Amino acid sequence: MIRRIVFVLIAISGIFNFSAAQKFQVEKNTLVYKEIDGVQLEMVIYQPKFEFNVKVPAIVFYFGGGWVGGNPGHFDLQAQYLASRGMVAVCPDYRTKSKHGTSPFESVKDAISAMRYLKIHGAEMGIDTSRIVASGGSAGGHLAACTALIDDVEEETDNKNISPKPFALVLFNPVVDTGKNGYGQEKLEGREFEVSPVHHITQNVPATLIMHGKADEVVPYENVKRFQDVMKQEENECILKGYKKQGHGFFNYNRKPRFFKKTLQRTEIFLDDNNLLKGESWIKKYMKSLK
Repeated sequence: MIRRIVFVLIAISGIFNFSAAQKFQVEKNTLVYKEIDGVQLEMVIYQPKFEFNVKVPAIVFYFGGGWVGGNPGHFDLQAQYLASRGMVAVCPDYRTKSKHGTSPFESVKDAISAMRYLKIHGAEMGIDTSRIVASGGSAGGHLAACTALIDDVEEETDNKNISPKPFALVLFNPVVDTGKNGYGQEKLEGREFEVSPVHHITQNVPATLIMHGKADEVVPYENVKRFQDVMKQEENECILKGYKKQGHGFFNYNRKPRFFKKTLQRTEIFLDDNNLLKGESWIKKYMKSLK
């Protein structure tokens, strides 16, 4: 089911003035990926335009907000840029407490449903469904991690034959421990370990990049360091980039453009290393276009 609601050509200032090797034109559209309890959940798609029909990797950004609030526009700047580098970038909505009266478990179910939707319908959108990256910040980083690590919290109506597991993870100050030493225990009604990523790590977890402020007082840096340690014990690749004196949400453009740029550059390096991008970096010119 693909229901197009909006179709817009993204005109990033200056984007069409550079060589085709550096960027692609980007189209934006919105579709409904899930209907549950009378709620229609949409995802925003940023799609690079190619001269010929090709299948390209995708990255899915889950917004943060403590499973309480937030909106899919959280990562639109990162999504626009990575789409200009040849990936389909997806920003799904999901149920939150403030809007739908739901718990983190419904948020996890929706995140997994979104991945399954893209695995089933992605080819229709030009996506190489074997190379879908899950990403997000804070609680959204938690949801991204859950698509790789949690396999028993899912919607009854989902197609269980389709694995939601992503190709890789890119996590911005993510919630990785929902126990007493982490974040969110009081929101999970005594079931905190069911969706606590660090407690579900096994072998064969997708390659992971974590970017985290060392002065984060919401999600302690110790949590992601411990996550990395367990990942390595299980022989999984996990890159942890810590940022001195930076607190929670430091990567957001509206807070600190400097660290928005740094984390976007680090994301780009990780994706390039995994052969997921096309053309050349033009982050410096992109940053100028945002001013």
